[in-house]
Amino acid sequence: MTKDWLDARLRSGDDGELDAEPLGVVDDPYASVDDLAKHAGIRSIEMLAWRDLDHPEAGGSEVHASRVAERWAAAGVDVTITASRSPGEPRSATVEGYKVERPAGRYAIFPVAAARAVARRRRARPDATVEIWNGMPFFSPLWAGERRMVFLHHVHDRMWDLVMPAPLAALGRTIESRLAPGCYRRTPVVTLSESSRDQIVSNLGLDAAQVTVVRPGVDERFRPARRRDRDPLIVAVGRLVPYKRFDRLIEVLVKLRERHPSLQAVIAGEGSERQALEALASAHGATGWLSIPGRIGDAELVELYQRAWVVASASAYEGWGLTLTEAAACGTPAVASPISGHVDAVLDGRSGFLAEPGDPMVDALDWIISNDLLRRRLHAGALDYASKLTWDRTALESMRVLAR
Repeated sequence: MTKDWLDARLRSGDDGELDAEPLGVVDDPYASVDDLAKHAGIRSIEMLAWRDLDHPEAGGSEVHASRVAERWAAAGVDVTITASRSPGEPRSATVEGYKVERPAGRYAIFPVAAARAVARRRRARPDATVEIWNGMPFFSPLWAGERRMVFLHHVHDRMWDLVMPAPLAALGRTIESRLAPGCYRRTPVVTLSESSRDQIVSNLGLDAAQVTVVRPGVDERFRPARRRDRDPLIVAVGRLVPYKRFDRLIEVLVKLRERHPSLQAVIAGEGSERQALEALASAHGATGWLSIPGRIGDAELVELYQRAWVVASASAYEGWGLTLTEAAACGTPAVASPISGHVDAVLDGRSGFLAEPGDPMVDALDWIISNDLLRRRLHAGALDYASKLTWDRTALESMRVLAR
């Protein structure tokens, strides 16, 4: 990576302000979730999810569902999230105004959710069904009512090979790309980014007109603090699973440390790859400066973003990159892999940089760490972009799609 590369990236943002890009549907005359729901006769909604927010493997998809459910419930809609059982959690609970039902296990939840819906008496059925299609679909158009919608954050595609044995991965891809799409051709789909929308249309063959982009929000607790760490601190957050490619990020950080001997790094999250990542860090002699603390609490996460100089992600698949915009709301720029989702969550040259894991990512991180003026510019761009992303707007625009 050369100075010419950096100059070209920065020139792309020289207009001074971030573009006021459209964030979703804006043509509905009703100005609140309450108005929309009443006009459409939506008094109750069932959301179908593989996991809920209290599940130990919960990630961005579960945060998104929870934040939308909270706001719909606050508007007077009876919202229930039906999800798989969480270890140590009750079969049913009320969370932030919405209900959570956990009637079956990790894989049984798919047929059980359908069977429960079919067995309901007509008067007990919800007014609307929202399916969260997270790899394996619920096939809700086959058994749900006419009022329905799907949240589809991204296509899993080759991600199946990273999370399943070969035969099951092949089955998952077949269901996702060949069997399921035909069932959803008359169902509105909401996704998080333009790049994910393009991927859904091209990979699944859905009609572009049925897929609406509604960007996620950022919780208000994410805000800038007065001081960063004295030494450069790189932070990465997410589930420690293969497709997040934290192993490649560790390789990047090891090379970056050669240029910046005072560098510190934290990879926060829990998952199946944690022991392997700890072993990799140990093999590189990085345990003194690279911390892998597991899943951390909300307050600690905010503080980590506020202390960081840069947030990084080498992930291979994302619908958006929620951790990147959470960090942006704290004024922390990002360096992330140029994948669908990331290309919308990071404004290249304005709120951070997009770079392939390897030497390009090392160089991008190096430029930010080494240049105070560049960090200040990216800090301002990150704050400006994140200020446009609110969960209230996400909930409203999602309801607009469902109400139509």
